[in-house]
Amino acid sequence: MGNRGMEELILLVNRLQDAFRAIGQNCNLDLPQIAVVGSQSAGKSSVLENFVGRDFLPRGSGIVTRRPLVLQLISSASEHAEFLHCKGKKFTDFDDVRREIEAETDRVTGTNKGISSSPINLRVSSPNVLNLTLIDLPGITKVPVGDQPADIEYKIRDMIMQFICKENCLILAVTPANMDLANSDALKLAKDVDPQGHRTIGVITKLDLVDKGTDVRDVLENRLLPLRRGYIGVVNRSQKDIEGKKDISAALAAEKRFFKSHPAYRHMADCMGTPYLQRLLNQQLTNHIRDTLPALRSQLQAQLLSLDKEAEEYKGLNPDDPSCKTKALMQLIQHFGLDFEKRIEGSGDQVDTVQLSGGAKINRIFHERFPFELGKMESDEKELRREISYAIKNIHGIRTGLFTPDMAFEAIVKKQIVKLKGPCLKCVDMVIQELINTVQQCTNKLESFPKLREETERIVTTHIRERESQTKDQVLLSLEIQNSYINTNHEDFIGFTNAQQKTSQMSKKPTAGNQVIRKGWLIINNISLIKGGTKEYWFVLTAESLSWFKDDEEKEKKYMLPLDNLKVRDIEKSFMSNKHVFAIFNTEQRNVYKDYRHLELACDTQDDVDSWKASLLRAGVYPEKTTGDGDGSSQTESFSMDPQLERQVETIRNLVDSYMSIVYKAIRDLMPKTIMHLVINNVEEFIHSELLAQLYSSGDQYSLMDESPEQTLRREEVLRTHAALKEALNIITDISTTTISTPLPPPVDSSWLHSGSLHRRSPKGYSVPKKHPAPAAPSQPVRSEAQPPPVSNNTDNTNTTSRPKRVLRSIPRRQPPAVPTQHTH
Repeated sequence: MGNRGMEELILLVNRLQDAFRAIGQNCNLDLPQIAVVGSQSAGKSSVLENFVGRDFLPRGSGIVTRRPLVLQLISSASEHAEFLHCKGKKFTDFDDVRREIEAETDRVTGTNKGISSSPINLRVSSPNVLNLTLIDLPGITKVPVGDQPADIEYKIRDMIMQFICKENCLILAVTPANMDLANSDALKLAKDVDPQGHRTIGVITKLDLVDKGTDVRDVLENRLLPLRRGYIGVVNRSQKDIEGKKDISAALAAEKRFFKSHPAYRHMADCMGTPYLQRLLNQQLTNHIRDTLPALRSQLQAQLLSLDKEAEEYKGLNPDDPSCKTKALMQLIQHFGLDFEKRIEGSGDQVDTVQLSGGAKINRIFHERFPFELGKMESDEKELRREISYAIKNIHGIRTGLFTPDMAFEAIVKKQIVKLKGPCLKCVDMVIQELINTVQQCTNKLESFPKLREETERIVTTHIRERESQTKDQVLLSLEIQNSYINTNHEDFIGFTNAQQKTSQMSKKPTAGNQVIRKGWLIINNISLIKGGTKEYWFVLTAESLSWFKDDEEKEKKYMLPLDNLKVRDIEKSFMSNKHVFAIFNTEQRNVYKDYRHLELACDTQDDVDSWKASLLRAGVYPEKTTGDGDGSSQTESFSMDPQLERQVETIRNLVDSYMSIVYKAIRDLMPKTIMHLVINNVEEFIHSELLAQLYSSGDQYSLMDESPEQTLRREEVLRTHAALKEALNIITDISTTTISTPLPPPVDSSWLHSGSLHRRSPKGYSVPKKHPAPAAPSQPVRSEAQPPPVSNNTDNTNTTSRPKRVLRSIPRRQPPAVPTQHTH
């Protein structure tokens, strides 16, 4: 093979398999291996026993191999066997090996023919074997027996597919010669996962049992259902030979005589038989491992890198050391505080790109949800005028007043200020809930220590609730302060004289021109349903209109809706839709769009709905009033005013509007500041300065650091896997330095390969010279991934100094006839 290190590649993979299976992990690595596949009683076990030269596999009627057997053959001076589940115990009696396989199989699958995908690892060291690793899989069966489920055929197929579907797995497809090749289960499974035949090696057994006068020469010459790696025929011991304890060495000699003497096979006798198959598999597996080694190294490095950080954290944690527990507790609480602060204050690392949370959501509450809730509390125009007129009449009493009473102004203003309690307290509630959600998100990192997580959540949440009560008291106090003194000397208050002069002008709120307030995608729900499906439009909200376009390029305008007399109404979410809906309608019962009295607009989330409502509120589109006095509406309809009272009502109404705008402005500014000072900043300070002390005083701090059972398993698994990956990398690095860098033999003259007239292919796919004289074969044939390299048999070549010492015989002296699959270089 070119250098001694190459022969160690199979041993390398064996060490990797042992390293990972010892910890019960495969780390999702696709290790190079050979899987032996075939139907029940196809002769798979006999082939493996012939490799070893010993009877060591269970035998009997029905399905015998009920668990995958990973068989590692090691060329060694002594002969013994070892099981991975029996570390340190060497078996020299191979009858004991068979009994151990049967016992280990029954331990997992039961004694009544059950099956399992859990493998048994067996290593056989012997001077009679070449380095080789094979996986003996259960034979494909059709009819369940014993405790086997009714779908036993599919379960075995699934088990086989788990192994052979991996790209690094060579497939040894075993088919008896007395079966039609087209009906071979092994070849069909191999074809499913390896349609080009790059990984499949065909093995034909029971050649001595075919009917007289027939043979499988076409199969062995690779002319019928050809494979890239070809077919190899073997002759196993018969059942009579096995029962008669016929020696395997004698069976191998009989196999050799069979191929030498059979008229259909003697021309290829040197390319047939168990010894040749073993040599070929050794060479093919070695080359396969060599080719996959770089990708395997990269995969190991990637997995090791992904576990480095977590493994480093676990290495410093000793669950039985109190000092380590104390240190870990302090670090976890410190990280919890930093994480909470980052989520509230904002940070560039670990940004949530799915939804708003923490400080961003609180910001939305302050500047969108709270102004929207304030807008919902504003009374409609008719109701406000009715209240003002009643206040004026009640103040005048039995007399007819000639002047506008200022007491009516104060009474209406105080009533409006009292209504602000609801939105203000709701704002506090929303912020508190978001803070609690943020705490829970931060404590997710403490899930490895359930008691610590529970206690931390309890302490911080209790503190937040305490601050909530104080904050609400402060908010109510602020509203009472606003109500205690109506400051009519405020610089922004219009005063009595201006209120009379600007009666008509103040009836409408001033706008800042037709400025754009918001843009975004919305679904027109009610129109889309009528037309047979939902459709999104690009909406543009300005201070004067709501327009929608076909797309966000804003070239094709569908409609422009003026905002005059529009209001917003909530729509209940339909059980048939996951969209959140709100509606726009005209207060004067006019159509808002074509024949539609209202326009239903849908968003993906409730947050989007609230944001659009807040934007509409900025444009002067208020929510529909959901509560009211049933008698009030009838009184409003029947109420009429004389001209003098109407002028007084208009004056008071303008004064109230002016003063309440001052109050709204003050409250919108004061609420975020109050909540920030009394709750958010205070909670951050509490976590940094007092949380750790309260955790220590709450009880036994060592019990807080008790790991959950899941975390204990996770920690042990990560450390084991990390150690196995490091060991695997060290193994690969070592074999790389001793193998890949070893000089290969000097290059040989291969120009003769380019002459098609001097070169052709044998049925096995190997290079075979024609009968006329040809140049001497090179010491090492040209190899390829799809084409297996031949094993040199030349002994008369004088250039022996550049060749490896171990030369295996593979090219027959008598050449097979030409076949249809021949091709030339």
